[in-house]
Amino acid sequence: MTSPKILLSAHNIRPKKQFGQNFIVDPAFADMIVGRAGISSEDIILEIGAGMGALTVPLARKAKMIFAVERDSRIIGILNAQILAGGFTNVSIIEEDILDIDIDALSEDAGGNIIVMGNLPYNISSQILVRLIHSRENVSRAVLMLQKELSQRITAQAGCKDYGRLSVMLSYCSDIRKLIDVKASVFYPRPKVDSEILELKFKKKIKDQAADELFFFKVIKAGFGNRRKTLKNALNASELNIGADAATRVLEKSGIDPIRRAETLTVEEFVILSNNLLEAISK
Repeated sequence: MTSPKILLSAHNIRPKKQFGQNFIVDPAFADMIVGRAGISSEDIILEIGAGMGALTVPLARKAKMIFAVERDSRIIGILNAQILAGGFTNVSIIEEDILDIDIDALSEDAGGNIIVMGNLPYNISSQILVRLIHSRENVSRAVLMLQKELSQRITAQAGCKDYGRLSVMLSYCSDIRKLIDVKASVFYPRPKVDSEILELKFKKKIKDQAADELFFFKVIKAGFGNRRKTLKNALNASELNIGADAATRVLEKSGIDPIRRAETLTVEEFVILSNNLLEAISK
């Protein structure tokens, strides 16, 4: 693989910071990602931010099909050249913003569940993760490179300062494990922070399922929307239209002290609270 720096220079292209463009410089590292992800010849891959093909090429050697999404029209030509040079016929390049992709329709067209892979731009990482949660019936798992700060938030446990909305949502519906620590030095341009690669394996069956998942996610958002407030006050200040007295009653019914804060609640406690709030609102 030609150095990303040389390729970009040859085409008079400068990486765009707003696109979160940091390109893998070591082919062996890209091969390791594919190996650790356990990609097989039956897998259908949706790659987020294919760039110049550093990960696309080793994926194409292993997977059945790859949908390589890249929004930067300046480097589509380079990506296409890499695919043609490798003689790959199982790669479909999609020039579009990942947030505009209908993941469910893509999975249906491909004829099976997909695996999502990629190095997520920090500024839209949370939006992408929420989309994956909502499309998880068609996404078996995701193998994602994330800035270390976000990775630590996702894997944080109740009671930790990093524990938040994404921690609860993803723990609720997926099994999470860290695959690889990633040093900033494996990228060009070199980012200011290190990264981690996480695997999110979406659960086929959730043991303690919320009665209404969309409402459950709203309760989580309400709790962390004012994380310095007690749960009673956070719910009262939220868009759920729960008065302070009603919030207190539901919290006590759920076995949760109203003066606790959202970051102290386990996933199971959020489910119980959501179910009881839903019941109270429905009356």
